[in-house]
Amino acid sequence: MVAEVGVEPRPEVLRRELIGVGVVVAVVLAVSAAAGVAWGLLAPTERLRVTQPGRAAVLTGESLHLFDAVGMFLCIGAVVAMLSAVAAWRVRSVRGPALVVGILLASGLGAAVMMWVGEPVAELRHPRPHDPAVGQIIALPAEVGTDLALLVQPFLAALVLLFLAALHPRTDLGSGTAGLLGDLRPAEIDDYPPAVEVEEYRRSGDFDSSPQPRA
Repeated sequence: MVAEVGVEPRPEVLRRELIGVGVVVAVVLAVSAAAGVAWGLLAPTERLRVTQPGRAAVLTGESLHLFDAVGMFLCIGAVVAMLSAVAAWRVRSVRGPALVVGILLASGLGAAVMMWVGEPVAELRHPRPHDPAVGQIIALPAEVGTDLALLVQPFLAALVLLFLAALHPRTDLGSGTAGLLGDLRPAEIDDYPPAVEVEEYRRSGDFDSSPQPRA
């Protein structure tokens, strides 16, 4: 069977799309890890005064830093989500359902990587004291504290991709492929059918009096 002109073999399409999605996933995870380091360095600590061995009281206003740390985590994750979705959209050859699945998985795992990397960095910056003296002021490292914070990054990434796909005028999103893992079709085929020629409208007064055939 002779392949159609302008159409790549299906194995080449699958390999290209899978490699593209794999690169996108790897980049998202790497950026998320770097964002986790940044959060660990920037997240505020909670300061307490040791009142007795094994017990401490939170200083006035310090409890708000727990919310500040989670808020910074969400903001950094949101920035990573939007930038990664827009950057992945720039790769035309991987646009489609496979990219959406890859971004969702990468962003969800990336948020977890950001937490797994960020919390140890925060603890290295402010290590937990062992058996502090009574009256000593100690600083506890920042923690995310809730797994719900991990949902923001994949949600925003999917939302950005949905927005970009909705604005695109072509059904193949400019990738030249269709389907979950791309049945390639010729790039010169347009998504829109050619315009049908319409008979010119007769102006008033140009009435055709000849008998018209009945259906």
